[in-house]
This record gives sequence, structure tokens and C-alpha cells, in this order.
Amino acid sequence: MRDFDTTLYFITDSTGFGEEEFLRRTEEALKGGATIVQLREKDKTAREYVSLARKVHTLTKKYNVPLIIDDRVDVALGMGAEGVHLGQSDMPIDIARKILGDDFIIGATTKTVPQALEAYRQGADYLGVGAIYPTTTKVKTVLTSTETLDAICKAVPIPVNAIGGLNKNNTHVLEGIDIAGICVVSAIMKADDPKGEAETLLKIAKELKRK
Repeated sequence: MRDFDTTLYFITDSTGFGEEEFLRRTEEALKGGATIVQLREKDKTAREYVSLARKVHTLTKKYNVPLIIDDRVDVALGMGAEGVHLGQSDMPIDIARKILGDDFIIGATTKTVPQALEAYRQGADYLGVGAIYPTTTKVKTVLTSTETLDAICKAVPIPVNAIGGLNKNNTHVLEGIDIAGICVVSAIMKADDPKGEAETLLKIAKELKRK
């Protein structure tokens, strides 16, 4: 497995942006300290997804940050990303591991302790747990309590990240929970200053990990 750091896990959202502006904002997030980037595109064809992923990968390699592809094992493998992130309705983790091999980073979305344990046993390298708050990036959001997040952190030995509606003003609910980092979408993607927002959120994430 490759080394990776999920302290500030940045998830992209191209909605409402042209490609040039989308790539600019993604690079600003990297300049601000994003430690890992997930490219999430729900509506693109495989060809469109690969094309955009290659451009984002050029940026992430420049900053020595792993690129994770959301959902699509074929896209991740085909364009040479460092990893893939799988939800509960995506390809099972153990099958993805057989296809991708041991060096690929595989993350999983989980909302309960049983789901987290299953993902770990099947070979997931890290977990994204949430949504902690309602989000604007998905139509359907199932909220996860901080108590469940804490229980998941205690149940598995792999990194666990909180996700869902997190921004610089509401991460206090995560204090005292042994998370590996925070996942952020809109707080950076839609910020007037993505680089500055990433810098602030990285500092907050590091402080949460020390508490």
C-alpha cells in the first residue's frame, strides 16, 4: 500500500464551474495544503471522467499528493490514479482489491460500526464516515452521529475521516474523537479564497488530531 495522509481530504465538485476554473480551484486547494484529493464526478461518461482525471492528476503529482477516484475502479485503474473510493452501492472492496492489487489505496464510505468492520476486513485502507452535517453535494444525505463516528474510530485500526457539511465553523463537534482527518468539499471548492480556506482547515484538522 502506498503512503498517504488524510488530514485534509479534499473532495472536488465541478458543479457550476468551467474546466479551467475547476482546475484552478483544485490547484489552489493543493497550494493550501490538501493532503489527498478525491475526484468525484457523478454525471460524466467514462471517457470524460478519464480526461478530467488526467488533468487533475497532473496537478496532484506536482504537489506529491495522491489522487483518489470516486466510485469508478475502471477509471482509477485506466488513468493510473493512486486510489479509489467506494460507497456502499459500489463494487465490493475485496473484489476491487483483487483487480487493483495491494499498492492501490482503497477507501470506503461507512455509516455504521458493522459496515466499518466489514470494509476493514475486506481490505479498505481508510474510511470516510458521515454525513456529520447535511450537505449540498448529494441529494440524499443520511446523517451519522458523532457517537457512531467515535465508535467506528474505536472499532477499526485504519484511518477514519469525518465527512459531511464540515467547515471551519462547525468542526468543534469532532473534538475528542480519534479521527485521522476531515473530508471537505464545498468549504474549499466554493470559497472565495480556496487556498486560504484550505490552509485554515488544515490547521484545524491538525489541532483536532492532537486533542
